[in-house]
Amino acid sequence: MCIRARLKGLLKASLFAAVIYFAMKKDMPELVAAIRLPLEDGVAQLFSRLLGLSFRLAFLLLVLALFDYGYQKWEFERSIRMSKQELKEEYKQMEGDPQIKSKIRQKQRELARSRMMSSVPKADVVITNPTHLAIALQYDRGKMIAPTVVAKGAGEVAEKIKQVARKAGVPVVENKPLAQALFKSLDIGDVIPEALYKAVAEILAYVYRLKAKVVR
Repeated sequence: MCIRARLKGLLKASLFAAVIYFAMKKDMPELVAAIRLPLEDGVAQLFSRLLGLSFRLAFLLLVLALFDYGYQKWEFERSIRMSKQELKEEYKQMEGDPQIKSKIRQKQRELARSRMMSSVPKADVVITNPTHLAIALQYDRGKMIAPTVVAKGAGEVAEKIKQVARKAGVPVVENKPLAQALFKSLDIGDVIPEALYKAVAEILAYVYRLKAKVVR
């Protein structure tokens, strides 16, 4: 912008200099002749020439002003168009490329699944239906008011939960109605509702008996 302003200023100065030069060149013989005239006539002649030069300069100023106005208007409209384009580009960047967004969502799912799987070894039991669903429950009497879902999944995720559980020594218990009820009504971090207390309590009691036998 600074270079452009300097070029505009240089162009204006050049036009002024050109107008003055050609006017002086054209009027120079008359101005020289005016010097030889009587004082009053010479001053009148000189004033007439200077007045003519002033009119030409004023006309040039008007032309330059109109040109400058048109240029400023064009530049302003161009900047607005550029601003709109920049806003579109920024919006596009904010929205993101669909493929990139898909990869981000996939990565987020993988991270969430990884965190979920890391909670499976801490579970007290994994309840299955037996092949399609798996829900891992944890119950810490000192910290929880009731058993809590720490992992859940269907299909391949369910199989992975069962594999991690078996590897960590967490009991995997088959109970199709309970597994379906837990999977449909609860998310990870939810506490089991009172309606399922009895069914879950029976399974936990069974698990605790198994653990007690193992300890003995």
